[in-house]
Amino acid sequence: MEFRHLQYFVAVAEELSFTRASRRLHVVQSGVSSAIKSLERELGAALFDRDRHRVTLTDAGRALLPEARAALAAVQAAQDAVAETRAGLRGTLTIGTMLSTGHIDLPALLGRFHAAHPGVMVRLRLAPGGSAELAREVIGGRIDLALLSLPGQPPAGLTLRLLTEEPLLLVCHPGHPLARRPAVTLHELASEPFIDFPAGWGNRAVVDRAFAAAGIDRQVPFEVVQFAAAANLVRHRLGVAFLPASAAAELRDLSRSEVAPSSLTWRIFVATPTARRLSAAARAFATELLPAAQEAAEAAAGRR
Repeated sequence: MEFRHLQYFVAVAEELSFTRASRRLHVVQSGVSSAIKSLERELGAALFDRDRHRVTLTDAGRALLPEARAALAAVQAAQDAVAETRAGLRGTLTIGTMLSTGHIDLPALLGRFHAAHPGVMVRLRLAPGGSAELAREVIGGRIDLALLSLPGQPPAGLTLRLLTEEPLLLVCHPGHPLARRPAVTLHELASEPFIDFPAGWGNRAVVDRAFAAAGIDRQVPFEVVQFAAAANLVRHRLGVAFLPASAAAELRDLSRSEVAPSSLTWRIFVATPTARRLSAAARAFATELLPAAQEAAEAAAGRR
């Protein structure tokens, strides 16, 4: 099985188009088609269903895709290891992240990493589906590692290391009946309209689990993807919201309260694949990420 054939297969599987894959690979389309046919003959199974309008993966193709990505990643890691001994870190590092990383200053960390390892091309990806999508991207090999928030047990194939954590605070309009309370209970919020984040986002999952454990059904008429958007809806008395303490602290015009008797905690992890060895660049970034997160958490604690 040729390395090149796996490269072509992954490109077609991700693009679901032989034309787009050939452009991505800078190879004529007939060359891509020939490589895929050769791979299918070697494996004894069709990898794609093709017609005039679309290309889809067969069951065999779906089974091969994660293994092909793992094989390509292993080859890249081997190449990176050799390159590191010659002229420092090289290669490509793809990092997934949430819109907010709490106390962790990701742009500053990326700037320091780039300055220390200019031979590494860093790509940063945001996932519209939140932490759940980031987890799937890491497991599937589309990104090397991710900063995400997943409550409970991690899915199979994912290793999580805690970077930082902070409480989620209730944010409401200063004219709200619960305003300026040091703490509120979930039962007091049972009838409130909520402004929250989409399903699949880590902070949404924390709140959903807490209400489910308390046996309370809550209403979420508004879903947003930014803390600022949630705050603006709260300002117009459209509902209440749970926001991380670091974000809530900046909202001086809104009321903030803790949740009693037990707090809601938003945890940020670095997620890496369990079954794949990280590239040299990914290992170096993870090594710098952990102490940077600890320093940020200690600095934030000192400001409180």
